[in-house]
Amino acid sequence: MMRFDIVSANPKILESSLTNGLISRVRKKGLISVHVHNLRDYAEGKYKQIDDLPYGGGAGMILKPEPIFKCVNILLEKYDYDEIIYFSPQGKRMNQKSINDYSLKNNVLLICGHYKGIDERVIKRFVTAEISIGDYVLSCGDVAALVFIDSVARLLPGALGDGESALTDTFQTESGFDCPQYTRPEKYDGLKVPEVLLSGNHSKINEWRNKKALSKYRRIKKSNKQ
Repeated sequence: MMRFDIVSANPKILESSLTNGLISRVRKKGLISVHVHNLRDYAEGKYKQIDDLPYGGGAGMILKPEPIFKCVNILLEKYDYDEIIYFSPQGKRMNQKSINDYSLKNNVLLICGHYKGIDERVIKRFVTAEISIGDYVLSCGDVAALVFIDSVARLLPGALGDGESALTDTFQTESGFDCPQYTRPEKYDGLKVPEVLLSGNHSKINEWRNKKALSKYRRIKKSNKQ
C-alpha cells in the first residue's frame, strides 16, 4: 500500500476529493492510504497561529516554521519517506514521466503552502523535491496535492477497472496525446462516428488512432507557440 501524508493549513479543502471519485475508490481498495495533518494541531498559543508577516516587509502572510517542523519531525519518527514534496511555482514542472516514477514510491509526504508560501527553513531542512503543476498561482498547495495524488493513484495496479486504460492515456502514448474518442450512438445530431472505427479492422483502427493523435499533438503544439 502506498502512503500519502499531507501537511495542510486547509484540511477541509481536501475532504471532497479524498472521499469521492478515484482517490476514494483507490483508498477503499487498499491500494493507498491518505492521512491529513492539520497544521493548527501543531501550533502553540491561545489562537493556534500558523502564519505571520514576512521579515523585510511586503504583502501577504507566510506559514510559520514551528508548526511545520513539529508535525514533520513527529512523522519522521514513525515513517521513512521516499520523498518529501513541497508544491511551489518555482518547483520542477510535473509531467507524466515524473508521475510514473512517483507511482513506484512507498511513502510520500506532501507539504502544502498557503498565503505567500512557507518559511524557507522548512524547505532547506526537510524538502527533497519542489514540484509545480503549472506556470500559474493557486491559493494553496492543497489543490496541487490532490492533482498529484490523483495522477499517481490511477497508475497503481488495480486502481482502474481496465488495466490497460492508464497505459493509453494522454502523455503515455508515443505522440503524447490521445486520439479522438467516440461511443454510442453511431449517429447523433447529424454527426457520425468515423467509418474506420466501425470496421472491426484493428490494424486500420490503430493506424487511424496514431495518425489522429499525432495530428492533435502537432496542432496543439503549434497553437501553444502562438
